[in-house]
Amino acid sequence: MTDDDERELETELARLQQEHRDLDAAIDALHQSPAPDLLRLQRLKKRKLQLRDRIAFIEDQITPDIIA
Repeated sequence: MTDDDERELETELARLQQEHRDLDAAIDALHQSPAPDLLRLQRLKKRKLQLRDRIAFIEDQITPDIIA
């Protein structure tokens, strides 16, 4: 992996982590509302899980494999 590739992955990782935090805040706010929109809540949670999977994948790409 070249330095440019790694930089791009780190940039995408930072963006995805920020979006994940934003979704977390939105989900919390929706839970606090008197009549939460359950469909919207479900969609936000699904998107958050997709982000978590993508973040894990990118972190695996950035971290070098160590052969023990």
